[in-house]
Amino acid sequence: MLTNMKSLLAIAEERRCAIPAFNVYNAETAAGVIQAAEEAGACVILQMYSRLFTSWEAEFLSPALIAAIQRSPVKMAFHLDHGASDEACARALRYGCTSIMRDASTLPLEENIAVMKRVTRFAHDLGVDVEGELGHIGMAADGVSTEYTHVDEAERFVRETGVDALAVMVGTAHGRYRQAPTIALDRIREIRAATGCPLVLHGGSGVPDDQILASIQAGIRKINFGTDVCYALLDEIRRTRAEIVAVDLFMKGPTQSVRRFALEKIRLLGAEGSSHG
Repeated sequence: MLTNMKSLLAIAEERRCAIPAFNVYNAETAAGVIQAAEEAGACVILQMYSRLFTSWEAEFLSPALIAAIQRSPVKMAFHLDHGASDEACARALRYGCTSIMRDASTLPLEENIAVMKRVTRFAHDLGVDVEGELGHIGMAADGVSTEYTHVDEAERFVRETGVDALAVMVGTAHGRYRQAPTIALDRIREIRAATGCPLVLHGGSGVPDDQILASIQAGIRKINFGTDVCYALLDEIRRTRAEIVAVDLFMKGPTQSVRRFALEKIRLLGAEGSSHG
């Protein structure tokens, strides 16, 4: 069933778990995640990157995703990830997202706050939840920054913008890590205590399980997985026999590879059974 992000994060807070947010790119990645969520009775978030909303993919895929979510017995949100512009946010709202992220993290603090106040105002008027980002979470290929989101800035950001979730820079990055990251657990605890806001960990792909669990204990309530969704699909495609030419048959194995990956992360984050009370 289609729901909003805020209600899922409230469930995560009550259970002291985290909701997995999986980036999906096509029918097969989405189907694998949905099958895993239904098997585990878990709340999950299906999200798509900003670039898909500013090209044809999201317009094409969104109706199918929403229909599949609405038919499902488990609670799922549909989310815009790293909205790079107001245009991407507007399209995400038009295509049925129940939450959006407007990423203005590369801007100075004052400008980031101004952008997010505007976006949060119009999104909340439409009943849509908003995620912001403070401290720019970069790419693992460029190295993982040892600069972290400042506690005082996070408190001000949440208070002035009214965001429903906050992505923080605490030692992770997007993509595949050259070496396992070290998450700043104390900084997560401090930001959580100062803001009272559900915190989001980006760059979940490749983070060791023990650090994932420790970050949840520290206060993370949403964890994003994108890169490893891609590898789950692509690695199985490369293993699939080339003589299978019917595309629907060829993609069954890769779809199940995504399902297995998503199921593993659902269980790791403690989200199994979260949709059933």
